[in-house]
Amino acid sequence: MRSARTPLRVVGIVAALLGLLFALQGLGLVGGSFMTGQRLWLIIGIVLVVLGILVASGGLFRRDPPRGR
Repeated sequence: MRSARTPLRVVGIVAALLGLLFALQGLGLVGGSFMTGQRLWLIIGIVLVVLGILVASGGLFRRDPPRGR
């Protein structure tokens, strides 16, 4: 049986990777988009990376609730 935390990990990793792409576009290191060189997308990207890491790590390190007696 698969872990119920797997979808949470996947969402967190995808969000972090998209955030990295947005940040790189905001810095102007990845071209070809309206987001290239825009500071707003750098900030959005950084926030998305942090949130993605938090979601993924919460999925990795969340403890199971204590069992009843």
